[in-house]
Amino acid sequence: MKKIKYILIVSIFALTFAHAQSTSDTNFRKPVSETLKKIETVFNVTINDDRGLLKGKELDYADWRIEPGNLPLSLTNILAPFELMYFKQPDGTYIIRKYENHKVSVDKGKERLFYLESLYSTKEEWEKRKTELKACMITSFGLEKAPPMPKSKPLLTPKRIYKDYSVENIALEILPGVYATGSIYKPYPLNKKAAVILTPDGHFGDGRYRKDEQYRCAIMAKMGAIVVAYDLFAWGESLLQFPEETHRNSIASTVQVLTGIRFLDYLATVKNADMSRVGVTGGSGGGSHTMFLAAIDDRVKVSAPVVMVSSHFSGGCPCESGRGIHLCGNGTNNAEISAMMAPKPQLIVSDGKDWTLAVPELEFPFIQRTYELYGKKDLVENAHFAKEGHDFGISKRMALYPFMAKYLDLDLNKVKNDKGEIDESTCVIEPKEKLLVFGDKGEKLPKNALKDINKLYEIFGEKNLKVYENKK
Repeated sequence: MKKIKYILIVSIFALTFAHAQSTSDTNFRKPVSETLKKIETVFNVTINDDRGLLKGKELDYADWRIEPGNLPLSLTNILAPFELMYFKQPDGTYIIRKYENHKVSVDKGKERLFYLESLYSTKEEWEKRKTELKACMITSFGLEKAPPMPKSKPLLTPKRIYKDYSVENIALEILPGVYATGSIYKPYPLNKKAAVILTPDGHFGDGRYRKDEQYRCAIMAKMGAIVVAYDLFAWGESLLQFPEETHRNSIASTVQVLTGIRFLDYLATVKNADMSRVGVTGGSGGGSHTMFLAAIDDRVKVSAPVVMVSSHFSGGCPCESGRGIHLCGNGTNNAEISAMMAPKPQLIVSDGKDWTLAVPELEFPFIQRTYELYGKKDLVENAHFAKEGHDFGISKRMALYPFMAKYLDLDLNKVKNDKGEIDESTCVIEPKEKLLVFGDKGEKLPKNALKDINKLYEIFGEKNLKVYENKK
C-alpha cells in the first residue's frame, strides 16, 4: 500500500514538474488551462471556461504569449490559435466562447467606437464616410443587380373593418416569382393623406401573427398611419416558397432589404399614402432591417430600431450579417449604421438583458455625437428598460407610439382612453388564419411562384454555395 502511494506521489510530482519545467525541447508546450490560471494570477481576474472549450488543448510557447500589463492582448494571444474569444461580463469575470464574426466583447465594441470617432470630427467628414458606407452596403447586399419589380398587381385579401382601422393581407411580387407577404393596416375611414410605417418582422415566435405586432400595427393605424407588417424570408407564408433552412442563406438578407424598398415603391402608388412621412420600426432581426432600410433608402424619415442597436453584436443570423455589410468602410457596426439616420428623428429602444444593455453609456452617446455634427442632438432618443429582456413588449410600444406621433404628425389622442392612457384593448387580435394571403393550405399561391433557392441566386447573377448540414 505504501509502495502504491509512493508511485502516485512520484507520478503527480513528475507531471507537475514536466509542466512547470517546460523547455525549448518541447517548444515550451503547456495546457492552455494552465496558462490561463497563470493569467488569472498575474492580472488578478477570474476566467470561466463554463463550456469546456479548453479541454485537452495545448499550445506551444504558451506562457511566452502573456504580455505583462496587457490582459486583452494576452488573452487574444492564447485563444486566437483555437478560434476562441473572451467576453468580459458585467461582474468583471471573463468567459471563453467560440469565435463568431458577428459578436465581440463589449470592450472591443467600445474600442471600435473610439476608432470610428477618430475618422470624422466634422459634418463634411461624416457625410463622406456615410456616402461610402451606403454605396458599399448597396453593393454588398447586391441590390444593384436586382431586376425591376414585376408589373403584376399585388394580391389583396378582403378588408376587415374594426373600430377606427382596417386590415387586409397582401402578397407583393418583388422579384419574378418571389412574393413578399404581409398585412396592411389603415386608418378607417381613410379619407385624407396618411403617413406610412413599415414594420419588418423579427425572429420572434409566430412572426407577424403574434399579439405584440398586431397591437402596434393597429394602434399606429388608428393614430393615422398606413402600416405594413411583412414576413421575413423563409418565414411565415414565405415558407410556401422557400424551406426554413434557406432563411440562413445570405441571400435572405438581400431579399429582406429589397422587400422593404419594394413595399415603399408600392405604397407610393397607393391613394392617400403620404410618402413625405415615412417611418420604419422593428424589433430584433426586424430592428436590424429597420436600420438597414433607414441607411439605404432616403424616403425613410423616422426610424425606431428596437432591441438591436449594438457596437458588439451585428446579428447572429445570416439574414442580417450574411452579406458582409459590416466590413464596409474597413469595418463598421450597427451603432454606426444606426447613426447613418442622422439628422432625421430616431428612437433607439434598448434593454438590460441582451446585447443592447450598454446602449445608454456606450452606443447612444456615440450616435448622439453624429447628430451633434448637424446641430440636431435632440432628434435622437434612447428608451432604455434596464430590467427587461429581448422583446417588443408593452413598455417598449408605449415609448414608440408618442415618438411616431410626434414626428409623423399622427393623432395620439385617437388611442387614449378616458384616463388619458394609450389603450391597446380596443385592438382586435386576429387568429393566424385571418392574416394569411394564400389560404390555410397555401392553395392560392400563384402558379409562377419560385421555389428553387438556386434560381433565386441566379436572379442576382450568383451561385448558391451554401452547404446544408443535413445534406450529404
